[in-house]
Amino acid sequence: MPNAATPDYEGLVKFLLEPFLESPESLRVDCEKSSSRPKVLIRIAFDSPDKGRVFGRGGRNIQAIRTALEAIGQTVGQSVHLDIYGSDRSSRSSSDNPDRSSERRTSKPKIPRPISRKRDSEALD
Repeated sequence: MPNAATPDYEGLVKFLLEPFLESPESLRVDCEKSSSRPKVLIRIAFDSPDKGRVFGRGGRNIQAIRTALEAIGQTVGQSVHLDIYGSDRSSRSSSDNPDRSSERRTSKPKIPRPISRKRDSEALD
């Protein structure tokens, strides 16, 4: 049943995301529908402190939201894509900061050296 009534993606995204946000008023949703193709691009932005709750452990929350949006889009013959933007500039990743990324590369876990069997047998004599 393609081209049926288009779902209210903006309302749906707000319904799904607001429970995760400490400040729901910070949520910004922009929904862009392609006129030439059955494609919908949804862009969201919210305060950085809420990022962990929105994404969830291992990205499970945001993946579930994306899956729900894609499934709803498929029912009306649309392809739905969700993009996430930070709403403030302090949310840059540590890869943007060369000081922090170099710390990660230089700190490697120390692995103990294996004990050779010959030494063990000599210790028993």
